[in-house]
Amino acid sequence: MESALPANPSEAGKSLIERAYLQAIAQDDDTDRIRARILDAANEQFRRWGTQRSTMEDIAREAGVSRITVYRRFATKEVLVEHVILHEFRRYFDTFLVDIAAATNPADRVVLGFVSSLRALRGNPLIGALITTEPDHFVSSLIGDDGRAVAMVREFVANQLRQEQRAGTISANLRTDLVAELMVRICASFLAIPSQVVDLDDDEQLAMIARQFLVPMLEASTNPETPQPIRPGEAGRRVDPR
Repeated sequence: MESALPANPSEAGKSLIERAYLQAIAQDDDTDRIRARILDAANEQFRRWGTQRSTMEDIAREAGVSRITVYRRFATKEVLVEHVILHEFRRYFDTFLVDIAAATNPADRVVLGFVSSLRALRGNPLIGALITTEPDHFVSSLIGDDGRAVAMVREFVANQLRQEQRAGTISANLRTDLVAELMVRICASFLAIPSQVVDLDDDEQLAMIARQFLVPMLEASTNPETPQPIRPGEAGRRVDPR
C-alpha cells in the first residue's frame, strides 16, 4: 500500500504548495490511469460531501473500482485527501506558469501573476469548498509549515525578478527579496481574508490594483534611509537613531 510519505524522499517535510510547485516545474506527469481516475472521483466526492462525510467506499464506487484498488494506491483517506489537494495545486501552478509566459514585459508579468493566482485559487471548486467547510484541516495541511510555503513562493518570485535584472528590464538595485515578500503576502492576504473593498471576482479591478500598487514596487528606491532586512542574529539589537 502507498505510504503516507511523499514518494520522492526529497519531498519529505515539504508543504503541499511546495510539492505542487516543484512537480509543475519538473513537469512530472501521473501515468497511472487508475490512480488518476480515483483522484478525479475523490475530487468530485469531496466537493459534494466534504472530506469528513466521504468514505473510501464512496470514492471507489464513484471511480468504478473496488475498495481494495483504492487502498492499494492510497493507504488511508487522509493520504487520499492530501493527494487530491496536491493535484489541484499542481493544476494551479500549471495554469500560472502558462499565464506568466504570455506576458511580454515585467509589469504585465506582475499583473498577470497576481490576477491568475487569485482567480485560480479562489475559483477552484474543491479548494474553495474545503476552505469554507473545513478551514482548520485545510489550512493546517496547506501552510502549517512554519512559513516554508510562503518562503518558497517568495523565492520563486525573487528569482523571477533577478532574471529580469539580468535581462536589464528592471533596476539592478531593486531589493528583490523584499519586493517578492511584499507581493506574496499581499496576494496571500486576499486569499485568506475576504475584502469589503475589493471585488476579488473582478479581474479588471484586480489588474488595476496590481498596476497601481504592485508594479511600482519594481522601481528601485533611491532613499538611503530605506530599512534594511534584519539578518540572523541581529533581531533585538538596539539601533542608534543618530
